[in-house]
Amino acid sequence: MTRRPVDVAFTPAVRAAQARKGSRVIYEGMEMGRSLEDLTPFIAGVRSLYLATASAEGQPYIQHRGGPPGFLHIIGDHTLAFADFKGNRQFITTGNLAENPRAYIFLMDYARRQRIKIWGTARVIEGDSALEQRLMPEGYRARPEQVIVFEVEAWDSNCPQHIPQMFHADDVRAALAERDEKIAMLEAELAAFRAAQ
Repeated sequence: MTRRPVDVAFTPAVRAAQARKGSRVIYEGMEMGRSLEDLTPFIAGVRSLYLATASAEGQPYIQHRGGPPGFLHIIGDHTLAFADFKGNRQFITTGNLAENPRAYIFLMDYARRQRIKIWGTARVIEGDSALEQRLMPEGYRARPEQVIVFEVEAWDSNCPQHIPQMFHADDVRAALAERDEKIAMLEAELAAFRAAQ
């Protein structure tokens, strides 16, 4: 029997918990995505993600990764990748993936109050400078150390309930600059109108 994307998240234990707590009927016919085609616009704007891994013993770990919009790339119908920038050099994610490829990506867009959950497997690619440069955001001042490639098994979106709406500082600066430009233009028009009276 082929495993459906929804089976990745809704394991027998999860289904049992849903049944016990009364929500199984809601999720009985639910399906999740695997193809990334529908996520292309969302992923193109991602500035930040959380990558969850676990050691061979199951010890979980979550690592933040970020960069300018577009740092996370879709490189195949079911494949994501990003240049992993040099950081604190703890290499917990790298070590975990060496012994347990199971991984999870959590994407959050606070401005639009949207979140995407992605289950799959990940691997680290070291020493491929051509791939690093291909995935490196143009003009971004960071040094790629390796690449993380993520094979998607399932993805799902969540409702906006309980997501606080927040805006990235760059977006706020751009909106304020646009507003200030409009105000200056209107003030100039008003001054010209008054001078003509």
